[in-house]
Amino acid sequence: MTMRLTFGAQIPGNQTDFSLMRDVAQTMDATRWHSAWTYDHFVPPLDFMDETGDSLEGWMSLAAIGEATSNLMLGTLVSAVTYRSPSLVAKMTATLDHNTGGRAILGLGAAGHAREHGFYGWDFPSIRERSDRLEEATELIRALLHSEGRVDYQGEHYRLNNAPFAPRVHPDHPGGFVQIMIGGNGERRTLRTLARHGDICNIRGTPEEVARLIEVIHRHCADAGRDPSEIYLTTVMRPALVYEQHKIDRLRQIHGEGMAEDELQHLPIGPAEHLIRVFEQYEAVGIQGFVFESIPNNPRLFEQFDAEVLSAFDD
Repeated sequence: MTMRLTFGAQIPGNQTDFSLMRDVAQTMDATRWHSAWTYDHFVPPLDFMDETGDSLEGWMSLAAIGEATSNLMLGTLVSAVTYRSPSLVAKMTATLDHNTGGRAILGLGAAGHAREHGFYGWDFPSIRERSDRLEEATELIRALLHSEGRVDYQGEHYRLNNAPFAPRVHPDHPGGFVQIMIGGNGERRTLRTLARHGDICNIRGTPEEVARLIEVIHRHCADAGRDPSEIYLTTVMRPALVYEQHKIDRLRQIHGEGMAEDELQHLPIGPAEHLIRVFEQYEAVGIQGFVFESIPNNPRLFEQFDAEVLSAFDD
């Protein structure tokens, strides 16, 4: 079974326990879902969430999900560059890839959760420095995952000194290498880093906004001398498969605050037919894959999405 588009979902690690995350992952693994993702946060990340509530660490959860599944690609959406050294992240990624038979994707971002850094005493530098670090880290990690021999790297923030690195990629990994996803809409730095050193974009916005960001990616690829077709284009969104009009209206009001009426129509909130039309609008501007956020950890919901929405994109 092949699909025109790929569909993945973040399995929430906050206010849950791992048995629920595992049940969702195994349901996804047995259906049309392409990828499962964890978040890289140490407290529940959204402003309305209780910061003292349970929050399971993303990489450890991802490793356990890998053991419980056989088919899903696995990644973090996305790991903040400030939390770990890039060499450690490269080793974690390669280990996950080998332990899951070639199913790892590395998601990276410049970090944006200032309060979390403050809680744990981590530096939270300026967006310029975080963007610099993201670019260096992505270049360094790519070198470790791709190079044939030892690696030297001399950057402003990170260095490698004739570093050996093995294993690199599992021999069964699709395409032969671990893809690096760069998450974020930053047009000057984030998308430039993607064009230079990444393999998958993860952007968000209306179809029109996403189309414009894809044009920005193409321009950065031209500047870098890279074929833009090498970048796999994904978008992240928060869908809700609901049929009752009062629920649709309430959720659109919550998720569409500040949006114009025509923009509300692009929100993936409503019955299956509406969601399918919305996804086709994104496909029409070039999107190749979706990653969903905020679907509750309920296997029945993932089965419903598979049967009513994902099935419409079978070739």
